[in-house]
Amino acid sequence: MPPVPPAPTAPRRAGDSRAAANAAAVLRTVLDHGPVARSAVSGLCGLSPAAVSRQTTGLLRRGLLREVPAPPAGPTTAAGRPRIPLDLHTGAAGGPVAGALQIGVRASILGLVDLRGRVLARRTWPHEEGLAPDRLTARIAAELSRFLADSTAGRPLLGVGAALGGWVRPDAGLVVRHEALGWRDVALGAALHEALGVPVRVDNHARAVGHAEILFGHPGARRSLVHLFIGNVVDAAFAIVGAVHQGPGAAAGDVAHLPVPGSAVRCPCGRTGCLQGRRLRHGARRRGRAPGDRAGAVRAAAGGRGRHRRSARGPAAAGAGPGGREGGRAALRRVQPGRHGDHRAGERPARGLSG
Repeated sequence: MPPVPPAPTAPRRAGDSRAAANAAAVLRTVLDHGPVARSAVSGLCGLSPAAVSRQTTGLLRRGLLREVPAPPAGPTTAAGRPRIPLDLHTGAAGGPVAGALQIGVRASILGLVDLRGRVLARRTWPHEEGLAPDRLTARIAAELSRFLADSTAGRPLLGVGAALGGWVRPDAGLVVRHEALGWRDVALGAALHEALGVPVRVDNHARAVGHAEILFGHPGARRSLVHLFIGNVVDAAFAIVGAVHQGPGAAAGDVAHLPVPGSAVRCPCGRTGCLQGRRLRHGARRRGRAPGDRAGAVRAAAGGRGRHRRSARGPAAAGAGPGGREGGRAALRRVQPGRHGDHRAGERPARGLSG
């Protein structure tokens, strides 16, 4: 499981961020259009041919891109320098991979994905409820380390992405609050990095799904997207123009305690009428009920009686804003109970996993 060697650290210079943005533009173009000729990348991403040449050279050197053998020249092939297509390096021999972790209340899901987000390996690992945060993170890290050692087959490991419910600050790798797990201010990112020795990115799972949808999902998600997750926790994510909104303190999408009109259900937070509290009571009393019937609390919180819809993309999602009634309805219409993870492959986590 050899990790990709980190880039040498150096004082940040003017232009570093532009170089990173250019590299991201080239990678996104190859993700969308690859295999694609290097000469075509410039027109597709808007960078100059010289900038594309610099970035592709560096990305090829780091093993993130590869040159795809061109088909044999035929009688109609144009004369001149041959065009060698570029593609993301997803080959079994040396193609970089990333580890994936979704922490649930009763179990965690471990995964391995390639640069196109395809799931190469997956394992569900049940764990005890009520474990202290340090004990649970240590056990998860040990299990994830074993899983990656078994699954990477010598391919370079770029890093690990970890997702879970609740309030998460990605910049600090910190789980500020996860009520179902009983976590407060848990430095999950640092703990996993120390155990695994690779870069670790931690985020709220609704935002993680939003990022994945923007990268690998429906093209409309790059304009605007709203995602709502309902399980042991209730979370949402909002994205506009390809950027998932974090909000002050990375608290955007914390909708668990939105008031549900007319509800007197007591929430674990101590108040009554919270969306989270109603969902937990509904799940306990109606376990096994059809997913379409679980959306009543959401529609009530949104203040609408309209037909339940699975997603909100495009103009409807773009118009969702704080305080707006129609925005609130759009924000609460992407309801996928019990579903998150690799949406391209259509996989579902084990029943009951959430947060």
